[in-house]
Parts: sequence; C-alpha cells; structure tokens
Amino acid sequence: MQNKRVLFMVEVAIFSALAILLDIIPFLSFKLWAQGGSVSFAMVPVFIMAFRWGLRGGLLTGLLLGFYQILVGGAILISIAQTFLDYFVAFGVIGLAGIFAKPVREAARERHMKRLAAWVIAGSFVGSLFRFFGHFTAGIVFYDEFAPEGQPVWLYSLLYNGGYMLPTFILSAVILCLLFSQRPTLLISRS
Repeated sequence: MQNKRVLFMVEVAIFSALAILLDIIPFLSFKLWAQGGSVSFAMVPVFIMAFRWGLRGGLLTGLLLGFYQILVGGAILISIAQTFLDYFVAFGVIGLAGIFAKPVREAARERHMKRLAAWVIAGSFVGSLFRFFGHFTAGIVFYDEFAPEGQPVWLYSLLYNGGYMLPTFILSAVILCLLFSQRPTLLISRS
C-alpha cells in the first residue's frame, strides 16, 4: 500500500511538471491571445493521470499545473478570485476526465481500441469542457473591458476561450488516442 502511495505521488509530480513544460516550450505551445490562452499539449499529462488514477490523480495533477502556471510567470493575475478561477479551478477540473478512468482501463485491458478511443474522447471532452467553463466564467466576470464595443461580454468570452479550448481538446484527444492505441499498457500497469 505504501509503495502505491509513493508511486502515485511520484507520478503526480512528474506528470504535472511535464504538463507545464509542454505549455511553456515555445515550439510545443501556440500562444493565440494577448491576455492568455494557447493551444498546447499541456492537458495530455493531466488526462493520462486522470485515466491512470481516476479523479484524485487527475484533479491533483491539474491543480499543480495551475499552480505552476503562476510560478513560471505565465499567468495573468488580476485578483485573488480571478487567479483562483482561471488557474486553480480551470486547470484542476481537467482532472474530471478521471470519472471515465474505469471504462478507459477496462477497454485498454481488453484491447478494444474503438471503445478505448470513445472513452478517451469522452473523458477529454469533459475535462476540456469544464476547463472552458472556468475560463469562460472568468472572462465574463474579470475581462469585460477587453470585449469590443457593442459585443456582449459573454460572446467575447465564448469566442476568446473557445478559440483555443476547442483546438486544444481536439489535439489532446487525438494524441491520447494515438498514444493509448499503441501503448494501452500505460493505463493498466500501475501496481
């Protein structure tokens, strides 16, 4: 039991560090907007942890990714509430993909690749959608002055955050499906 706990903590540390590296390495991350938001591979390690360890692994890895965003200076900090919503909540909820951990692992164990891909896409969608909602809400509440004159702030936030979250979701889901189709044991070899 102790070894499993140590393995969990080591994997959280490694995968959260990998996530921030994938977000800050210039040729692996495409910055789209001045106030933040990029298309990157950063969610992939969080999703891997969510599928390997469930909610606990995904949520903790996502929270650490949000914390690292602040530490490395890539965060836009307006207030405590905005920082909490844009970084801790929005990145933490990526780990909600962990609600699909059991069917993902079962499909991997049975080598049923179509079902595996479907569950991975579903989990990636849920994690991405909730991350989007975190940023979307922060956009409405804290970034209203950036909306073009005459444009409703909700529409501005929808277009702004959807403009990078949709491609990031698609990129992450494709990478995960390719990875797990080649190495399904990444999901079932934790002991």
